[in-house]
Amino acid sequence: MERVGLYPGTFDPITMGHLDIIGRGMKLVDRLIIGVAVNEAKKPLFSLDERTEIVAKDVGDLPNPRNVKIEVKPFDNLLMHFAESCNAHVIIRGLRAVSDFEYEFQMTAMNEQLNREIETVFLMADVQHQAVASRLVKEIARFGGDITSFVTPRVREKLLEKYK
Repeated sequence: MERVGLYPGTFDPITMGHLDIIGRGMKLVDRLIIGVAVNEAKKPLFSLDERTEIVAKDVGDLPNPRNVKIEVKPFDNLLMHFAESCNAHVIIRGLRAVSDFEYEFQMTAMNEQLNREIETVFLMADVQHQAVASRLVKEIARFGGDITSFVTPRVREKLLEKYK
């Protein structure tokens, strides 16, 4: 049976931390769907189409020794409904700090009430990425700081274009 994982997020923009979680998540599943959420409440800098395209390109550059099938799909509905439509067995989430845990703990408890068949797996961010957050990367870029170690060259260029 094919094990399908779903890694959802806003990815505004995708960071090296996200890519680390994706790379490690690929070790757990046969097919990994990266769900790019609309999430207008976060007032994204990049459009849904831009984020989906950037994620697809950056993920396409990752090493894939197990030949995991990777798909990048936008979604604008309830996470559990999206997971069900993808036939996901597991939702992959990254954790950086205690504040992430509190939010994710509540989200997981609610999701379990909606569908007990889909498990949530938490992966700790690599130490070098634990402080990296898309919101902070955008702020650093906006004020002319160096974001080279936080994002891929593609994302860096896209951010600099937005803030010109």
